[in-house]
Amino acid sequence: MYIPKHYLIKDRAEIISFMKQFSFATIITVKDNFQTATHLPFTISEIGDTILLSSHFAKANKQWKQVLENEVLVIFNEPHAYISPKHYDKELNVPTWNYIAVHAYGKGEIIEDTNEAFALLEEMIETYEADYKKQWEKLPMEYKVNMAKGIVPFRIKVTDLQGKKKLSQNKTEAEQQRIISTLSLSENDTERSIAEYMKQNRINN
Repeated sequence: MYIPKHYLIKDRAEIISFMKQFSFATIITVKDNFQTATHLPFTISEIGDTILLSSHFAKANKQWKQVLENEVLVIFNEPHAYISPKHYDKELNVPTWNYIAVHAYGKGEIIEDTNEAFALLEEMIETYEADYKKQWEKLPMEYKVNMAKGIVPFRIKVTDLQGKKKLSQNKTEAEQQRIISTLSLSENDTERSIAEYMKQNRINN
């Protein structure tokens, strides 16, 4: 990912926090110079210095076969906003887009052990709807095993993590404040979210 130095996210904890908040991501694999992408929910965990991304494909989705062949890319991105040049001091300006994105590269591993696969599924349940765990535990084991046969759980060990936040850092304080004020009043949730990120970025920098 192209990241000018003033847009680079250097804080690993900030990157991981972003991935956990916007964990419905896109996994991209390449085979024979052809790209394949699938949109999946992920769980993000840390073991020491290692970051692990876990999810599962539908078995009918043959992309799962590609996660072992080459390094994969998982893209996390969510809030973004159009930025009008009306906010700038000078008329000689053009529109742009503010956004935050994380690219995680890594090696894939298929989870074949049944117990480990169920542990991964339960980790996802606890991440997205912990209250469902009680219902899950009451389901017949035969039902859960048959359900598990239709998916392919996998894990990615992250080898490279890139974070970018493009939040008008190259603009003046006054210009940034006008953008924040406008986006904060937007009816669009993602635009308001970008306004909050811009506020936090100004505080932290």
